[in-house]
Amino acid sequence: MNAELLEVRDLRVFYWSDRGPIRAVDGVTFDIMRGERFGIVGESGCGKSTMAMALLRLLRSPGRIEGGQVLLGGIDLATLGEREMRRQRWRAISLIPQGAMNALNPTMTIYNQTADAIWAHGDYIHGGSSLRSRVDALLGTVGLSTGVASMYPHELSGGMKQRVCIAMAIALQPELIVADEPTSALDVIVQRVVAQTLVRVVEELGASLLLIGHDMGLQAQLVGRLAVMYAGKIVEVGSVKEVFTEALHPYTRLLIASLPSLRERHVLRGIPGLPPSLLAAPANCRFHPRCPTTMKVCQQEEPALREVSPGRWVACHLY
Repeated sequence: MNAELLEVRDLRVFYWSDRGPIRAVDGVTFDIMRGERFGIVGESGCGKSTMAMALLRLLRSPGRIEGGQVLLGGIDLATLGEREMRRQRWRAISLIPQGAMNALNPTMTIYNQTADAIWAHGDYIHGGSSLRSRVDALLGTVGLSTGVASMYPHELSGGMKQRVCIAMAIALQPELIVADEPTSALDVIVQRVVAQTLVRVVEELGASLLLIGHDMGLQAQLVGRLAVMYAGKIVEVGSVKEVFTEALHPYTRLLIASLPSLRERHVLRGIPGLPPSLLAAPANCRFHPRCPTTMKVCQQEEPALREVSPGRWVACHLY
């Protein structure tokens, strides 16, 4: 098995308010191997995007990393100073953000935005024409013409903007690419194009991919292993095939039951109730008020994330 590239250990990220800490990420632990495509899925508000921002140290106040380790190639990103962390971004770890239109600067051309990141890291070939060739090559890698470099974001379609963000993310050939819902604002046809582009460039780089989102179908197509997140915690980890065919956690089962199928008719099931408030997170199982198999112990103790079989992890008192 490939060695671990990213090791996240007991990561805790809180947003501080007048009423106390909002525990958006509360003790998350997982690994990503070199060259692996790993997914994290869960409902909106479960802490997925906050975790992505924490990995890259892009949290804004009042958000703050309260504890844990983020080891990338043995370097703990959570403890680096800002200058050292700036060196790691783009070169070791990069981000494909959610919502490309909001991520791109509307007053700068695509060339200037891409070139700026390369210049900022001192990773460039002297001479404007050489740098222009490099940007053109990056755009070509994601299937865009060289003419896109001279355009502004508002002149591009949603899919083109998303592919620009992919090109920028691979500009310095990082070891890990974090993609935060990269296709959520696109129609299904463009989603497919962007997803295929993302997989292709990741494979060409030999990089690892952390795909974050709530689209179970997209995760099934793109990643090899999947983690399910609920109310700030990881509740299940396993291969995509195992999670979809033999889900262990009741929450995962209900998520899968809510998916439509092209092969057979079945009644779509929703998940009753709402997630708990992360401002006053309970000390017991966070899913038990919505769980169809809840037991007395679920109301008394918080289940630990345990390995119940090789490569299968679950946080549930049923196991």
